Amino acid sequence: MKHPRSRIRHLLKLALIFVLLGLIAYLGVVAMVCWKEAHVPVAEEYDAIIVLGAQVKPDGVPSLQLQWRLDAAAQAYQKNPCIIVTCGAQGSNEPAPEALVMRDYLVGQGVPQEMILPEPDSYNTRQNIANAAALLEEHDVHSVVVVTSDYHLPRAMAIAEDQGLTASGIGAPTKLGFRFWVKNHGREALAWIKYWGQKYLHLPLE
Repeated sequence: MKHPRSRIRHLLKLALIFVLLGLIAYLGVVAMVCWKEAHVPVAEEYDAIIVLGAQVKPDGVPSLQLQWRLDAAAQAYQKNPCIIVTCGAQGSNEPAPEALVMRDYLVGQGVPQEMILPEPDSYNTRQNIANAAALLEEHDVHSVVVVTSDYHLPRAMAIAEDQGLTASGIGAPTKLGFRFWVKNHGREALAWIKYWGQKYLHLPLE
């Protein structure tokens, strides 16, 4: 019979092995995020643009990440004028729904307001895409370009394809330094794990 201390050491070794395996798997997902980010199909032709929301400051001004997304969307519109769906609900510390702030910003960039469909009811990427797809059902849309931050784009495109959309993407560069790069890609790796859990295991994760 094993001594209790020996048994504890054995359990600690097993726990350490599982932690190390989990860390290796997690770092593998981070590497996958980086690879996918660098291999997004180039957006050539599209019938609609879907811009995903981000933080709006308390004074009503889009955050830097949101400005970069909107600037990329405005450039995509100038290249190929088409309907733009702006996505995002109102957070607890935001003065207005992100979708409406985004619409106003794009109008200021020269996009006609009648070409913009605000979608102000979604709180996450899955809802963003699902609600945008529902809005676009009334229009003759065959393919979309999803515009969001570079690290976020591959998962957003995967969700769009899950919704039956033919999707390409434009990733707005995130120019906030190495610390934010690590934070954003680390969180995105966790988001991919959650996405797989929802898609393949049908876990009730929100």
